[in-house]
Amino acid sequence: MIRFFDLIFSIFILLLFLPIGIVIAILIRIESKGSVFYSQVRIGKDEKQFKLLKFRSMLVDADKQGNLTVGAKDSRITRVGYVIRKFKLDEFPQFINVLLGQMSVVGPRPEVLEFVALYTAQQRKVLLVRPGITDEASLQYFEENKLLAASEDPKKTYIDVVMPSKIAINLAYLENRSLLTDLTVVGKTILRIFRA
Repeated sequence: MIRFFDLIFSIFILLLFLPIGIVIAILIRIESKGSVFYSQVRIGKDEKQFKLLKFRSMLVDADKQGNLTVGAKDSRITRVGYVIRKFKLDEFPQFINVLLGQMSVVGPRPEVLEFVALYTAQQRKVLLVRPGITDEASLQYFEENKLLAASEDPKKTYIDVVMPSKIAINLAYLENRSLLTDLTVVGKTILRIFRA
């Protein structure tokens, strides 16, 4: 049932927001050189790697300077990138990942190998399901970049504080996962984006 919802909802969103996506793509190309899309290898269900898609919000090859971003203080983010990040519009292409079966609409956010390598055996249980575009942890850490920007060592703060907390939230979610809980998370995400 959840997979059926993923497919129907993703097709609906892709068709509904296609005009906005085209405008975003044009603005990205006007502002900076490089591809409209950005792909990054993430770890998905059963620890399989896949390429997560996003609209490019940073300068080309910015990820070579590190996987974490710290919001407005991060000089690698473009002006268009700052706006689409604020409203989570850079995540829009991930509905293609959902159609391909690599992701779900709701589920633990997929991490890069660098951080997954630090997971404990208990934490690795989040890798037993498809990762999602949104989840309860993302809602609680909606302004994660501001938290990291305020830290003297953003990477250490992420590894020691943010990542364990988000995994704990996701493990609790997985114990009671259902289509109803997923729909609730989707609704809360939409409301949170509009409040932004």
